[in-house]
Amino acid sequence: MKNLIILAALFFILPFLEGLGVVSFAQNRTIDSLLMVLKTEKPDTGKIIRLNQLTSEYKLIGDYEKGLKYGTEALGLARKLSFKKGIAQADNNIGNIYLAQADYPKALDCYLKALKVDEEIKSKKGIAARFGNIGIVYFNQNEYPQALNYFFKALKMAEEIGDKTRIEIQLGNIGNVYTEQSDYYRALDYYFKASKIGEELGNKNGIAVNFSNIGRIYFAQNDYPKALDYYFKALKMQEELGDKNSIATDLGNIGELYTAAKKYKEAEEYLKKAAALDNSIGALNGLRQDELSLSQLYETIERYKLALVHYKKAVILKDTLFSQESKKQLIRKEMNYEFDKKEAATKAEHNKDMAVAEAEKKKQKIIIWSVMTGLFLVIVFAGFVYRSLRITRKQKNIIELQKNEVDKQREIVEKQKEKIVASITYAQRIQQSILMEESEIQNYLPECFIYFQPKDIVSGDFYWCSKLGDKIIIAAVDCTGHGVPGAFMSMIGNTLLNQIVNEKHITKPSEILHYLNLGVYEALHQKKDGALADDGMDIALCCIDYKNKEVQYAGQNPFNVLSNGKIEVIKGDIYGIGGGGIISKLHDPLKKVFTNHVIPIKEGMSIYLSTDGYMDQFGGSERKKFGSQRFKDLLLKNHHMSMQKQKELIASANEEWKGNTMQIDDVLVIGIRVKLENS
Repeated sequence: MKNLIILAALFFILPFLEGLGVVSFAQNRTIDSLLMVLKTEKPDTGKIIRLNQLTSEYKLIGDYEKGLKYGTEALGLARKLSFKKGIAQADNNIGNIYLAQADYPKALDCYLKALKVDEEIKSKKGIAARFGNIGIVYFNQNEYPQALNYFFKALKMAEEIGDKTRIEIQLGNIGNVYTEQSDYYRALDYYFKASKIGEELGNKNGIAVNFSNIGRIYFAQNDYPKALDYYFKALKMQEELGDKNSIATDLGNIGELYTAAKKYKEAEEYLKKAAALDNSIGALNGLRQDELSLSQLYETIERYKLALVHYKKAVILKDTLFSQESKKQLIRKEMNYEFDKKEAATKAEHNKDMAVAEAEKKKQKIIIWSVMTGLFLVIVFAGFVYRSLRITRKQKNIIELQKNEVDKQREIVEKQKEKIVASITYAQRIQQSILMEESEIQNYLPECFIYFQPKDIVSGDFYWCSKLGDKIIIAAVDCTGHGVPGAFMSMIGNTLLNQIVNEKHITKPSEILHYLNLGVYEALHQKKDGALADDGMDIALCCIDYKNKEVQYAGQNPFNVLSNGKIEVIKGDIYGIGGGGIISKLHDPLKKVFTNHVIPIKEGMSIYLSTDGYMDQFGGSERKKFGSQRFKDLLLKNHHMSMQKQKELIASANEEWKGNTMQIDDVLVIGIRVKLENS
């Protein structure tokens, strides 16, 4: 059953009840009217409130892309005005969208940021809301004790401030946990309590969600008529409210019930409707459950080919939802490999000592049997035997001490491994906070995508974007190395680009690279005599100039321009940014000149910036590099599709080519469809 989405549904309709001065948002105020008001709104707290309302409205109808756009705009303006209530609400709303898309790490990060602000301003309503949302994240990852802990904390605080709306929400959330733990008696008790408060408040969405939850209990108890009655009540109310996420949930629940009741035609009809709706709004977790339910239906009616097709889709969606965890596991495996080698060496030494002791023991047996041949020999060798036994005992004690020491070292190593992984994971959060979200860049370039796939938890590749007047500057950067060393270089590169473009207002690509080169030499002290550090970066940087209708490019990595069904590869300069040692002797940083290429903008033209990780990946049947030619063919084949579809195809081609081969480098590809006018 689609319990995870049901849990979240009630909470998402209350995005602006945390002390922003708005009690509820009436259904008759449409998105169009909000957009009309926004046109005349001054950039003050009132505009932030409207932007937050728009974020929630788009979330409600399943348009997550626009929801993220307005949420990001609200967050930026709130930070600029230091409007802390608005900051907390914007972070919370963005977290709600990520939660609906099953991107749990990003959702949790947003909720924790919002919680920190609410604690600073001592907003109990806000704190209660964040506790509830954090509980939902843990619930969706099957961490039920953690989820229950946060739900009860949220309930307690809501009761202290007399917030009936939030009391209703947390009662329903607690009921969901007990449902998952098969404690149906407690679950029904909490659902009926929540329903009673919902009826008092006239909260139709809350009532609908609780009806759906009650239906799930009766379904679990095989009381299909009662379950179906509650499901249809919930569906009717959600259709009136227009909550697509909840509608999809109710359709899926009805489809699963019809499967259990052996009404297969009706089951197929409702499950297909649920899958289509979840797919249209990008609710991946819901879509995964729909595909799994369809697979189970077709297996039941012995349509095995269709069952397999939908099962494969469910597995692919599951892999997508948990890909981040897979990355962490790869890092742990790599670290375990090194530690296991040390452990194996220690074990081999221990076995060697044991073999010596065993050989000594056999030697003592031979001596004892020899001594028994005569009393005289026993007396003669008594001292020798006694001495040998003492040595054996001493050796045994030494071996035991060594074994204990090995166990202690192993425990220390395990703790060090945990600390290292935790530190690198925290570093990832810092690096991600510096990188712009794809949705932010799409505010400047609506038709673009960012395909970013670090090799390790943190990355040596990074992307950067800024807008100055009619010019948009965007870059794909590959720093020396990957993982932690590469990440340090990426921080330096990001800081320098901000100084050069945003502070000094330099927009010509060749000049940007000139100052970036000097900045890296200065930061790493590579201009000193005898400097050995050869760290640096390769870059592809372009400036899209809408006023003069041209794109300027400079860099080392190739720049792909696709127009009229043909692709042109503009090769960069042979030297990169920075580099000490011999390189600094050959190319004086003060004299390095970077080539500035100018390309006129044509209708329908697309440009692609990338680092070398995509082309250098080994794979295929012969374990060869993907190569630049395959990359060009891939762009040509799919250039007519939307940029987001191109991103999906580039990602799937990379995964298919890589197969079981380890990823060898960070991967970054940026695609932009450039228009003649900046619309």
